[in-house]
Amino acid sequence: MSLTHLSFYSTFALSSLGLAFHRTHLISALLCLESMMLSMYIALSLWPVENQATSFALLPVLMLAFSACEAGTGLAMLVASTRTHGSDHLHNLNLLQC
Repeated sequence: MSLTHLSFYSTFALSSLGLAFHRTHLISALLCLESMMLSMYIALSLWPVENQATSFALLPVLMLAFSACEAGTGLAMLVASTRTHGSDHLHNLNLLQC
């Protein structure tokens, strides 16, 4: 395994561990999700270059579009929860309440 692959795997693993263990604020969960998407984007950008496969060159652009949609949705949820509940603490949010 090369050093670049190890760095992408460790970045993804650390951000998923951050998402699993530090869930007090919604903004920290969104930042962990964005770091996961960023590591996947960089890995998918370098993969066609390493394999000399031009058929997968459009895949990082598609990944970037989904990442932008996820970021916009997450920020909309952050603004909505801050307006309704007064903070972005995840323990204040309960999906069972109307």
